[in-house]
Amino acid sequence: MFLRWQQWNRRARFVLWIIALLGVAAAMPLGAVRMEMEKSSKQVEYVFDYRDIVDVSERQARPQGFLTEKLAMLKESGITTMAVYESSLKELQLSGRLTFYSSRDAALLQNKFEQADQNFTYILFNGPEEEKMIGPIVRQALDRSEAVYSSWSYGGRNGMVVEMPIAEAIMKTMDFDPMSLQTIQDAGFRILPRFSDRVKPYDQAETEAVLAKLKAYGVNRVLFDGDKVKGASDQAMDNSLYQFGELLKKYDMGVAAIENLKKPQEGINKLAYITNYNVVRLYSLSENDGMTMTSDAIGDRFLLAAKDRNIRMFFMNGTTQSNTDKAKVVHNLDRLAEAMSEKNGIVEKLSKAGFVTGTAKAFDYEQPSWNKPVRAIVAAGAIALIALLVGAFIPGVYNPVFVIGLFGSAGMYKLNSSVMEQGLALGAAIAAPTLALVWVMNRIYSRTVGDRRVVGGGDWTVGRSKQSPTPQQPGAVYENGNKMKWLFPALSTGRRFGLALNWFIVATLISLMAVPIVFGLLNNITYNLVLEQFRGVSLLHLAPIALVAVYVLLYNSQMSVGRLRALLSKPITLTWIILAGVIGIIGYYYLSRTGNSGQVSSVELVIRHFLESTFGVRPRFKEFLLAHPLLLLGLFLSLRYRAAWLLIIIGSIGQLSMVDTFAHLHTPLYISLIRVLLGLGTGMVIGCILILAWQVVEGAIRKWAPAIIRKFVE
Repeated sequence: MFLRWQQWNRRARFVLWIIALLGVAAAMPLGAVRMEMEKSSKQVEYVFDYRDIVDVSERQARPQGFLTEKLAMLKESGITTMAVYESSLKELQLSGRLTFYSSRDAALLQNKFEQADQNFTYILFNGPEEEKMIGPIVRQALDRSEAVYSSWSYGGRNGMVVEMPIAEAIMKTMDFDPMSLQTIQDAGFRILPRFSDRVKPYDQAETEAVLAKLKAYGVNRVLFDGDKVKGASDQAMDNSLYQFGELLKKYDMGVAAIENLKKPQEGINKLAYITNYNVVRLYSLSENDGMTMTSDAIGDRFLLAAKDRNIRMFFMNGTTQSNTDKAKVVHNLDRLAEAMSEKNGIVEKLSKAGFVTGTAKAFDYEQPSWNKPVRAIVAAGAIALIALLVGAFIPGVYNPVFVIGLFGSAGMYKLNSSVMEQGLALGAAIAAPTLALVWVMNRIYSRTVGDRRVVGGGDWTVGRSKQSPTPQQPGAVYENGNKMKWLFPALSTGRRFGLALNWFIVATLISLMAVPIVFGLLNNITYNLVLEQFRGVSLLHLAPIALVAVYVLLYNSQMSVGRLRALLSKPITLTWIILAGVIGIIGYYYLSRTGNSGQVSSVELVIRHFLESTFGVRPRFKEFLLAHPLLLLGLFLSLRYRAAWLLIIIGSIGQLSMVDTFAHLHTPLYISLIRVLLGLGTGMVIGCILILAWQVVEGAIRKWAPAIIRKFVE
């Protein structure tokens, strides 16, 4: 019965590898569809904050002349679009549309005494045109708030008295300033309106009227101000997000999603779905960066964003600073314009890379009819990889694990398909690199200790076989009566190098099996737009290392429960505490380097810039400078030295990192592919150099060490 079970288990293992390979093959067409989609949007749009320009203008001696001059300058530099916000009394005053006063200031203006028990807001329009254009949007906002107001005039200018304190009046959100919209259009810019969700309750008719006016100015995309998209607050009660989304579709308008917010704007995902993912990603250059960064650095950042993160809109902010040395207020409008237009500046740099200036467009996204059945095959491949991983540590469970995985995934798909797909993608991403190095260790075991997959201590002598154990010696570590082997019989250098290179290539191919599984399962526009993200990155960066370490250090044909129990029963010493602390520090630093917020040194930034400018795509440091070279060196040394097996554990970082590269789903596939291939190529070259250096040093030690020791003794 046991032999039959073993026979079935071996057959199941073979079948699972076939299913995994079928899953990899099925994912390839999905990758081709994604690559075509990624080519469908190459135009980039440069947006400037119009409010910032107005604010800078107000700090000049002649605000209107300065505004006109800088708009022309920014247009000439390559800025294509101006972002405008919904208005407020404060913004309208800065724009020169009106002036508002408190009751006290209004009394002083009229040479009157302030009326007792009155704290109203007095508004005067700056001229007949302002009264005609701005008056309606002010009254509309006041009516919405059910505020009491009446007509008022002074000095030949008309206005109104609002029975509301200034502190409250300036908080009222008003429609977009039509005079600013006209100024922007006359200057030759497109308009990007920034809606907020501060107008409550949501009013469909009022919103449609605003969108109709904006459409007349040629608006084709909207951006949101604040932490919510328009309509998000009233969604539960009025289904307002759906209503707003339908209006956007009616007027053929898309949305812009801001990158790297601490928290995504509430409702953006649902609105993207309603608008059929008519979404482009927007990168915002902060005011401080716009003031302090060099033109070249800004250009490199924009190019990297367009190329690696599918950014198609770039938002720039104007700002001022008080310069005490010059005794004047300085601004960054001129330096940003120069950064845009200078030779090899932002516009030229992105154009050379294929990102021409124009209107940002959403990706052409359409799921093929065969998408679902093909992804089902990919899911089966992922389950097969996970079952193979479990079976590598727990013999005889391939069949039940695979069957449980199939039924469990089917049930989870009904409950939440996204969670199911992400779970399988994460499982496959962990399984493949781990299986690759398990396969490597099995090859090493077979050529060194045979079936005795053990680890221990002792001297550097070749141990005896299981059949002829030596008498146990004090201080030595034994397994089944045999002293541990730390030094294995030597193979020729050429043979060891050939095996190491072959194993490295095969292990890499096994690890890369997870790549099509990941992008096949997560083949959805939401990941490209970062509306959804691959979850479990930290687990992906730790689990394969831990599993490989367990396999290298503890695996013994089957897990030795006795050995593990003996290890756990040992007293905790200061050495163990220090070792745990060191491992914790290394692990923390390692995790701090992962993800988009990973910390890097200034030296590394210089090297990154060099690699980016030289190759066009930057390979990952931890792959080509650390993990790949050490894995190749470890494979070469492992056939001679047991201690070199620890390098296999370190080398697992490179294998999992390759998979993680493709888990950055907002990065175009071809960029990830080039990055991984560059890392492999350079890593193998460095690994070969390390092997050569080891041979030279080892030869020198063997030649000179005995003489040095004799001389020291004498």
